[in-house]
Amino acid sequence: MALRKIRHKIVPKNCPFCKEKTEPYYREVEILRKYVSERGKILSHLRTGICSKHQRRVAKQLKHARFLSFIPFINR
Repeated sequence: MALRKIRHKIVPKNCPFCKEKTEPYYREVEILRKYVSERGKILSHLRTGICSKHQRRVAKQLKHARFLSFIPFINR
């Protein structure tokens, strides 16, 4: 079995939530859409550059926004 190397695009850690001293909120749909792929999946903190603390909070707020129909589960 051959091993594949996956190359990640290295993004500098510039967490906008830490800089502005804010928290992600489920009603701020335009901000949350930056952290969702075109297929509707939540992007990792390695691709977005946010810290792991805010990544967990973004994921939770995204799921909450999806449940309340602010953001669709899948993009067609």
